[in-house]
Amino acid sequence: MRAIGQKSLGGPEVLKVVEVDRPEPGTSEVLVRVHAAGVNPTDWWNRATGGLLGDSPVRLGWDVSGVIEAVGIGVTMFKPGDEVFGMPRHPQEAGTYAEYVTSPARHLTRKPAGLSHVEAAALPLAALTAWQALVETADVRPGQRVLIHAAAGGVGHLAVQIAKARGAYVIGTARSAKHAFVLGLGTDEVVDYTEVDFASAVRDVDIVIDTIGGDYGPRSLRTLRDGGIVVSLASPAEAYLASEAHALGLRAGFMIVEADQAGMREIASLVETGRLRVEIDTVLPLEQAAKAHEIGEAGRTTGKIVLTVVGEDPFRPKRSFDLR
Repeated sequence: MRAIGQKSLGGPEVLKVVEVDRPEPGTSEVLVRVHAAGVNPTDWWNRATGGLLGDSPVRLGWDVSGVIEAVGIGVTMFKPGDEVFGMPRHPQEAGTYAEYVTSPARHLTRKPAGLSHVEAAALPLAALTAWQALVETADVRPGQRVLIHAAAGGVGHLAVQIAKARGAYVIGTARSAKHAFVLGLGTDEVVDYTEVDFASAVRDVDIVIDTIGGDYGPRSLRTLRDGGIVVSLASPAEAYLASEAHALGLRAGFMIVEADQAGMREIASLVETGRLRVEIDTVLPLEQAAKAHEIGEAGRTTGKIVLTVVGEDPFRPKRSFDLR
């Protein structure tokens, strides 16, 4: 089968199309024929630094949407032909930038019928991150004030919608050019971080979702009311925030998203009931994975980037490239 591989750490140019053996599902696993694979910041971080995966050669990608090709011993919840989506194995290697991928059966769930494979592939890692940060880590409740940084980004725009679905009052940070998009998601207030210091403009927040890192964590502590929490998604280095927050009577911590079928079912339910939609910025064919990383690392996308692997998809993004 075709897949995207890399023999060394480095820039997007290290990503190449390779021929590898098609995997076989093990016990409690399924084999998925990949129709589309989502692209996330953790992908280019791992490509460049080794990150969670260590030294090359590695195979990137965790988001997948596709069709069950075969099932391993003990699998009863899926059968060949079922359409599924999910985030297999994270934070271990999954390798969804490929024509086929194996996954533990319980790391996937059924794809909502109304979603294209492109849209479904854009959701798992980003939506699970937002869900686990807001619902399972911060325990967001109706009426609470939630500040979401980079509210137009891959995780941010989904976090806005999940927080609103849970009854929160949502404040987002975004450039002025993206304010209309962020407000259209249901955000109650938007702060242009290029013009205003959000730490001075926002007060009495219960929960901050920080997707940026650096000084955003310490500055976000200044926006919290007593007992508030900053959930950092940016880097393990942000773990130091916990001690700084504790000294102020606040809470903070770094979170890594985990594969979770129950969370995926909640996300699917939000999609099916019209409370969650994913914004697709760019779609590229599998062999243009390097281009996808170049676009993502530029940091100007609104929503998600997706690689297509099989056939035509009815979804039409704002930007679509096909150099075949």
